Amino acid sequence: MTTVPSQHRGTPTDTPGPPAARLPRIGVRATRKATVIAFCAWVFAVYDYILFGTLLPEISGRFGWSDEQAALVSTLISVGTAVVVLGVGPLVDRLGRRKGMILTVSGTALASAASAVTPGAAYLVGVRSIGGLGLSEQAVNTTYLNEIYAVTEDEAIKKRRGFVYSMVQSGWPVGTLFAAAFVAVFLPLVGWRGCFLLATFPALVIALLRRGLPETPQFELEKRLRTLRKEGKEAEARQLAAEYGVDETPVTPLVEIFRGRARRNTLVLSFAWLANWFGIQIFSVLGTTVLTKAKGVSFEGSLLLFIVINAVGFAGYLFHGWAGDRFGRRNVIACGWILSGVLFALMLTVAHGTVAVVALYSLGMFFLIGPYAAMLFYMGECYDTRCRATGTSFINAFSQPGAVIAGALATTMLASGAHWDQTALLIGAAGTFLSGFVMFAARRVDTVEA
Repeated sequence: MTTVPSQHRGTPTDTPGPPAARLPRIGVRATRKATVIAFCAWVFAVYDYILFGTLLPEISGRFGWSDEQAALVSTLISVGTAVVVLGVGPLVDRLGRRKGMILTVSGTALASAASAVTPGAAYLVGVRSIGGLGLSEQAVNTTYLNEIYAVTEDEAIKKRRGFVYSMVQSGWPVGTLFAAAFVAVFLPLVGWRGCFLLATFPALVIALLRRGLPETPQFELEKRLRTLRKEGKEAEARQLAAEYGVDETPVTPLVEIFRGRARRNTLVLSFAWLANWFGIQIFSVLGTTVLTKAKGVSFEGSLLLFIVINAVGFAGYLFHGWAGDRFGRRNVIACGWILSGVLFALMLTVAHGTVAVVALYSLGMFFLIGPYAAMLFYMGECYDTRCRATGTSFINAFSQPGAVIAGALATTMLASGAHWDQTALLIGAAGTFLSGFVMFAARRVDTVEA
């Protein structure tokens, strides 16, 4: 049966009494195929998302933008991305997980292709906002895989679901690494427009592969209940819900995530994401800019260093996924982000020379992005099937207000004469440090098999 978060047991969303029926099982092969495709989709969604930040110095030079103008363009793109991300969750809770995954990776392909023909700033803001579909990939992935892992016949994955999901979520540093490596190799050959165009094809292939994935049994049951209610067969809906131990009462997903004990985690995790994306925006999305402007590294050198830094970040995902299963996801996330803030502050203030900068930057990235392996799966555990995609997407959407605020603050500081090292310290390192403390206010979530 489906995994039911403990925070929902005993609330009005649950039907009393043990379920008499069991949802269909998902086979080992189908589970592993879904996991691999989810990883590949996230890699290329991140690749497209990070590609813009990596190429921003080149794009700025092509159009003659100042540092403040480039930061403003990045901020406006974050606004548009937030709007797109916020709308994905309710759509996936309505249409289904499989269709949602096809939509998000198709959006990645469209954003890459459209970016290749950018004529100016206004157009770029519009097409890069479409990239919000790709950024939503992680929320849709965690919704789908949370439900698949709950009913899989693969006992190895079921027992280590957090660690396995960390390998999927590690697509962030892998995608970032690919973006930096791809630019280093192909930028001199095809230019920045060609880099965007070449990113289109892998995403299209993944969209086609996803057509062969199964829908989750949990969503199929929810869809059947909705159909019965729509046809006026209330008695049949109640009987079917009772058989599987779920509530057949109609809900509005966006309202449901603010009800009962779910409300606290919705609010806390949203604020934690917002604050943490100060660090993501500065040190990951604009990482090449920080290295070139704050630490005096050449653009070519920054690409190579960023590859090393994100390789270490990949190890961070695996570590935090394992640690989350063992020590509890909330505490692992909180401690990781606090350490990251400290390490980035040291990198910006005391590190001199390539070795010191790379070592502290790499460790900072290890503890900045690594906890998202635990965070995304933890988010999925906070909600039940009826509102899981809405809840995870709602929290995920707060990444963009964080990016917007970080970008606005960076633009203001740079315009007033501040240097990039000061800007990165007061916005990126401080925001990351704060987000770790915020996480301690979230409720622990334990899962059981219903």
